[in-house]
Amino acid sequence: MAILGLDVGEKRIGVALAGAEGLLAIPLTVINRAGEEADLETIIALAEEHGVKRIVVGLPRSMDGSLGRQAEKTLAFSRELSQHTDVPVDTWDERLSTVAAERLLLGAGMKREKRKARRDAMAAAIICRLTWMG
Repeated sequence: MAILGLDVGEKRIGVALAGAEGLLAIPLTVINRAGEEADLETIIALAEEHGVKRIVVGLPRSMDGSLGRQAEKTLAFSRELSQHTDVPVDTWDERLSTVAAERLLLGAGMKREKRKARRDAMAAAIICRLTWMG
């Protein structure tokens, strides 16, 4: 079952894809936010293109587990997405996924501008992979 992982931010949405066996999640793309309707259309098109059977949206909980302003926005986005597709949409606790992505890219020696452009998709890959492990 292929899974599309999303790291939803204010300016960008990182997108990753995990294959049917769940052994590998790859950063797929970064969507520059263009308005909710356009963002949803892009995500749904990617899900259809890759035969996705589940979409997992990273939920940015606070370190104490509570839901802050960004988490509430992410939940609203997830609900809206689920109303526009038949593919099940779930959320996953994404605490520290962006930090882990940044460290991986730093460790690979990637320059700052390239890291910024790829960090969100890498964070989505981490979220995607963790759903298989969890």
